[in-house]
Amino acid sequence: MLSVYAVSGIPEIVPGDDLAVIIGDAVGALDAVDAARAARVAGGALADGDILAVTSKIVSKAEGRVVEAADREQAITDETVRIVATRQHPGSVTRIVENRLGMVSAAAGVDASNTPEGTVLLLPLDPDASAARLRASLERRFGVHIGVIVTDTVGRPWRQGQTDIAIGASGVRLLDDLRGTLDAHGRRLDVTTPAVGDEIAAAADLVKGKSAGLPVAVVRGLGHLLDGTAPGARALVRPAEADMFRLGTDEAWQQGFEAGRAQVAVARAEESLGAEPATSLAAPPATAPVAPLIAEPATPPAEDRGDRAG
Repeated sequence: MLSVYAVSGIPEIVPGDDLAVIIGDAVGALDAVDAARAARVAGGALADGDILAVTSKIVSKAEGRVVEAADREQAITDETVRIVATRQHPGSVTRIVENRLGMVSAAAGVDASNTPEGTVLLLPLDPDASAARLRASLERRFGVHIGVIVTDTVGRPWRQGQTDIAIGASGVRLLDDLRGTLDAHGRRLDVTTPAVGDEIAAAADLVKGKSAGLPVAVVRGLGHLLDGTAPGARALVRPAEADMFRLGTDEAWQQGFEAGRAQVAVARAEESLGAEPATSLAAPPATAPVAPLIAEPATPPAEDRGDRAG
């Protein structure tokens, strides 16, 4: 049976805190502080096969990823590797970018909520390594085999709202590869690979909430996903060569427009020299893309207003 419960008793985290000790103390105290809940989840404290879901915000705080930044936009720029899309709004701009972890999200994951005035919170430098350290420490303390997932809140293309995903992991298989198996009707599955790491992160968020001060949850009943050799969450990032949506609509059109204009310039230069143009200036086919008309929202999406949950 699958059960998910939040871990209470975790204080405000500050740089330098030993997160493994703090989480371990809170988990170990469950039987004493919440006997009814402990009974419902068959033991309360960590057990073999449990998966711990930890909000990235407290990992970042413990690792000192709080930085002074009078201008959040500059912090976003510093964390950006590649711009995917930008949209102007009255008084602000939304930037969808690829950050240093390979994640594509709003504002590069830079968070301005629940941090001291004049500071912003960056994502952990290496969430997979953070998860591995937590897992090793908690396994030693409790004498069990567990998995750890570091979670963060992101928006999704084509979908309203936000959800939690796995941005770091240790000891957990994040993709459940069902390719080659048969469905209930005996048909072969050729592409089905559920992103169970993200599903676990989202399930954990249902009990952690966004403002309840409960940044850690225990997911019980998925022990079959534990794998000490499984790759971390970086494996969930789609490779560039397989990314069909690598740019925003406007950005892709602009890139194509500029490439076409460059071709025209080359062809005209060749003609002026009396050479046969190597570049065709024929009209594009009828199916060539045209610039889209995009109605901009009056306010930026929630995920870019500095309120990364956790």
